[in-house]
Amino acid sequence: MTETAFYILLSLLTPMHGYAIMKHVATITNQRVILSAGTMYGTLQKLERTELIRFVTAEDQRKIYQITPAGRRQLTAERARLGELMANSRMLEQ
Repeated sequence: MTETAFYILLSLLTPMHGYAIMKHVATITNQRVILSAGTMYGTLQKLERTELIRFVTAEDQRKIYQITPAGRRQLTAERARLGELMANSRMLEQ
């Protein structure tokens, strides 16, 4: 999973529109990850096509998305994978 997809799925634990996702990702990464509109919307399309997120509604001409149960499972699996990477790294440092 790409870092972009990871942070989008994480953001969509709360339904939100694209611009809010961009702001949320920047906030939770302390501005380390700044999503461009093209990258974000391309990733949203891929996540929607693979049924990891879904379109919920439109508000003021903005599409609101949320994570699906499959997306939650994928996010949980990715968090476990990242945790294993960190554990392996710590073992090598000792």
